[in-house]
Amino acid sequence: MQLTLVEKIAARHAEGLALGTIVRSGDFISIRPRHVMTHDNTGAVIPKFKQIGATRIADPAQPVFAIDHDIQNVTPENLGKYAKIQAFAREQGVDYYPPGTGISHQVMVEQGYVVPGSLVVGSDSHSNLYGAVAALGTPVVRTDAASIWATGVTWWQVPPVAKVVLRGALADGVTGKDVIIALCGVFNHDEVLNHAVEFVGDGVAALSMDARMTIANMTTEWGALAGIFPFDAVTVEYLKSRLSSFTSDRRPGTRGSVSRSGYTGSQIVRWWADEANLNADAGAHYAVELELDLATVVPHVSGPNEVKTMVSLPEIEAKRIPIQKAYLLSCVNARVEDLRSAATVVRAKGTRIATGVEFYLAAASAEVQAHAEASGDWKTLVDAGAIALPPGCGTCIGLGRGLVGKGETAISATNRNFKGRMGDADAQVYLASPAVVAASALAGFICAPQKFASRAVGTTIRRAVAIPRATAAVEIIAGFPARLDSRALFLDKDNLNTDGIYAGKHTYNDNLTPEQMAAVTFENFDANFNILYQQGDIVIGGLNFGTGSSREQAATALKFKGVPCVIASSFSETYKRNAFNNGFVVFECPELVAHLRTTLAKGASTTVTHALSIDYRTSTVAIGGASFTFPPLSPAAQELIVAGGAENLVAARLRSLSGCR
Repeated sequence: MQLTLVEKIAARHAEGLALGTIVRSGDFISIRPRHVMTHDNTGAVIPKFKQIGATRIADPAQPVFAIDHDIQNVTPENLGKYAKIQAFAREQGVDYYPPGTGISHQVMVEQGYVVPGSLVVGSDSHSNLYGAVAALGTPVVRTDAASIWATGVTWWQVPPVAKVVLRGALADGVTGKDVIIALCGVFNHDEVLNHAVEFVGDGVAALSMDARMTIANMTTEWGALAGIFPFDAVTVEYLKSRLSSFTSDRRPGTRGSVSRSGYTGSQIVRWWADEANLNADAGAHYAVELELDLATVVPHVSGPNEVKTMVSLPEIEAKRIPIQKAYLLSCVNARVEDLRSAATVVRAKGTRIATGVEFYLAAASAEVQAHAEASGDWKTLVDAGAIALPPGCGTCIGLGRGLVGKGETAISATNRNFKGRMGDADAQVYLASPAVVAASALAGFICAPQKFASRAVGTTIRRAVAIPRATAAVEIIAGFPARLDSRALFLDKDNLNTDGIYAGKHTYNDNLTPEQMAAVTFENFDANFNILYQQGDIVIGGLNFGTGSSREQAATALKFKGVPCVIASSFSETYKRNAFNNGFVVFECPELVAHLRTTLAKGASTTVTHALSIDYRTSTVAIGGASFTFPPLSPAAQELIVAGGAENLVAARLRSLSGCR
């Protein structure tokens, strides 16, 4: 039977399956990932772990703690939080990387935790980056992380898989960032939403590992659950280049034992010999197949404030849009190749950063910065006026120095430009490659480092035949409502991100009460929402509701508010996972949303609807005489809701195991 690479890797890490069982897209399985990464949010996972009733991590070699988000915050409270995380790592025997080591995803790959054919999860939405080295990297949420610490396993639904064929070669000056911006901008109708994306084709061979990391990373913004490249000669050369880095003393802040990460030269040879099992089978079934002619790609920018809004550099350069901030940092574009690209532009122009522009610079890791310093690239950028920041997330997540101010315009090599994410909500942020960011910082307006001619991007799309949805009656377990009647608030917005639902500035404030969290919902989207809201209102959204950050507060805050469920055309899979893991109902009903868009008055961001009737037994929702079906909520899903979330279920299992001893 022909399998995709995603299906093969999922089967390798599935728990409790009979020997020879085939795993296919759509299957719910129990998985045991090779590693689970948490960063600053380790501080929030620890109490979840303890609340479950766990005292020891099931497999101390499985978790990795890498601090990277709020590292510029040197308040006693934040430093105390980091100290508690480090102490917990020592107590449990877990690998710990302190502030300043680098961005967690970069550290995971640099230090060999991510290997070809492995399934590695992270409590962060950009865990997709791990696919650059032929691994299956995908995000989980904090509750999942705590469950994995306690038991080694969690639940996962194997996603539909998309094939993306890259043809030809990139023109000079066009980068991996331009490729993923083009994919996000051209295929911007949820073609890969909640899919795993497999990149194939003759164009892949010419993409460096740094470019692959950039592309895999931003499949998150494209709406995908994972982005994975094949195992090939580029993978082998990269792995060989890392062998000398795997020493026993590279984990500052831990108890000093030999790390469990890394790999050996003999393993690389075995992977190479086993190449057929590290790539998809010929004839494997894909939900959708997309094709991109790399030769037709020119540098583009995304924005403002929308990743999937794409404008070519020749077009936007003619507008001479002035900027006040420029950023070269983040897990998507702050590696050696990226810094070299920006430094090359500075050397070629021979000028300093334009008056009135602040250019912020941070490497993806301390190791990357050391390479850039040794090559002279770092000095070139700093001498031109770049403001150096420590290797971490910082401005990308709206934390630390250099946030974009009210009324300002910025060009950034980060992966997100959501409204209000990098600073003031009354600002405009565009995304671009490091070379474009550097050229724009020097010129004072958005521009390319060299001239490019506008041309249409060459693409093709082929869709598989959809499988009809089953309509059998659903068994309703004790404690789960068979029916719900309420009015609803319709938020007529596609890609409503988690910053819009629950602002990033609140995410790392662990002292907010549930009532305070409930009070700030949707403040970045529509200040009128909380005026219109009445206790028990259902929320209805558009396509890809809850995209963006993996913060679970975007789901829990609505639960605390008293919202009984959210209905949308589609959800970010991470948001859906956060919801069910916290005992909060969400489900998809695109026909209902389409109906509301044709029958309700347009104009307001939030609109009050007629009363809805939801029948969970028949999986139907009715409004104003019209009725629509939605995917059945199985007893397994209901169990999470009745139990109050995954933590309670895991706690019950731990008590059961304890009682059997």
